[in-house]
Amino acid sequence: MTQLKIDKMKSFKYLTAGLLLAISTTACNKIIDIDPISNIGVDAFYRNYEETKVALTGSYSGLQKPLEFEWMLTDLRTDNSKQGVANSSATINFEFNDLDMFTLNSAHDKVYQYWLMTYKNLRSINYVLKSLGATYAGGQTTLGEGTAKMTQQQKNQLAGEALFLRAYHYFNLVRLYGDVFLVTEPVDPEQSKKINRTPIADCYQLITADLLAAKDLLSQAPYSASTNTDAGHATSWAAKTLLAKVYLSTNRGSSALPLLDDVISNSGYGMLPSFSDVFSINNEMNKEILFAVRFKAGGFGLGNLMGNNFAPTSSGSAVINGDGSGYNYPTNDLDVTYKTPATGATDGRKAVTMAKYNAKLYVKKFISPVLVKFDGENDFPVLRFSDVLLMKAEALGFGTASVNLINDVRARAGAVDYVTGDFNTGFYKYPTDGSANAIATPAQFLTALLNERRLEFAFENQRFFDLVRTGQAITVIKNHFALEFDAHYKAYRPAFTLAELQAHLTAEKLLLPIPQRELDANDQIKIVQNPGY
Repeated sequence: MTQLKIDKMKSFKYLTAGLLLAISTTACNKIIDIDPISNIGVDAFYRNYEETKVALTGSYSGLQKPLEFEWMLTDLRTDNSKQGVANSSATINFEFNDLDMFTLNSAHDKVYQYWLMTYKNLRSINYVLKSLGATYAGGQTTLGEGTAKMTQQQKNQLAGEALFLRAYHYFNLVRLYGDVFLVTEPVDPEQSKKINRTPIADCYQLITADLLAAKDLLSQAPYSASTNTDAGHATSWAAKTLLAKVYLSTNRGSSALPLLDDVISNSGYGMLPSFSDVFSINNEMNKEILFAVRFKAGGFGLGNLMGNNFAPTSSGSAVINGDGSGYNYPTNDLDVTYKTPATGATDGRKAVTMAKYNAKLYVKKFISPVLVKFDGENDFPVLRFSDVLLMKAEALGFGTASVNLINDVRARAGAVDYVTGDFNTGFYKYPTDGSANAIATPAQFLTALLNERRLEFAFENQRFFDLVRTGQAITVIKNHFALEFDAHYKAYRPAFTLAELQAHLTAEKLLLPIPQRELDANDQIKIVQNPGY
């Protein structure tokens, strides 16, 4: 292990409100570690392979900070999670309430922090791409001559990875905020003030172009050929999987299918026999993980905060060293949706995903032993092989083949063949032969698919996007308010009715506001706020 190095760096504004952050560290084998490099100006770029590679590694590190806030903007705004203390006077819980109950305004700090940290990293990524000669114009991403000199193979690999990271960030931004600032090369603060929001369709055009280029530039070696050096780097398989999700999000399921089939047949990735092994810190970057945001424990400032953030309050060291904050509190509805009868087959994912301490529910999926608080080893999965299978089921639509894909995922979780029984108290595969409890209509199929995705990816920040993509968000979340009202929301003071709570959620409020600081800081052009804010 090499000595950790951290350089203090100058910072300057980005997109009128942001500060450029370059992370500079060196540690063990995870690619989140980089040597110090100072910020460079918009007219100066990296000169060679080593400099560009170090800068790209910093961009991987830059994936960490948005995740500190992403669960607040996704799972907390679904039926998976809620703010757990109804009348808390803590400022952070007021912020959680506004997200949980769709009462936020454009000055919400956590909405701004996610935006800020994402654009910081996009700036770093754009420096890398500019140095490699990558340009975007006319809906096409191309790779030409850059300032950094290296072999074509080296350039292809670095450019492919950087394009994947840029697409990943913009995919999240456009799904959360709608029209965003589409910046594809470094700009100075004054130039940034002349950039207005880009329509959603044009944002998706960039995302698609970047991923189409990335999948062709990156290695298509199967998982079995990967090495420790490769672990955590974006691959062609990751780019194809993310592109398939982009296609599903833009109603192009037929375009997603060949990509998903390619990953299933040729990537060498697959589901592990044990769900718990997927998240083990002793089995990181296993063959189920196509892409993850990597963290490193050990006092480097690169550890995962989720263990302590999500562990229950006042638990001391019973759950994790350093106590917990009680964030991302699981809902009662999710608790009972996992089928765990006293006898017969049970859903083994629940024991991995969540638990109780003194009757308090908490997220267990990202808890591992820590020596000091907020320094977990757990990586955060972004793309998993079970997601590939369930995306294929979604792309296929209702039918026996798609139901069988759902059953493949359920079987790994412990579901048994259905002969007779009660689906409310037992854990079965879905029958496909027309018998009782069979999926017989497209509506039943969608319900089963979303249920499976909910249980499989709980607290992996996918539920909100799944509900919006399939047009189910308003119905499901309003139903969640009804289910949790008497036990939770009714306790708030001043009191409100269920109808008043449900009225907060409108189609407009599915998008977050553009941070008010972004609008106020621009003295060059008028930036229009999202409707409803």
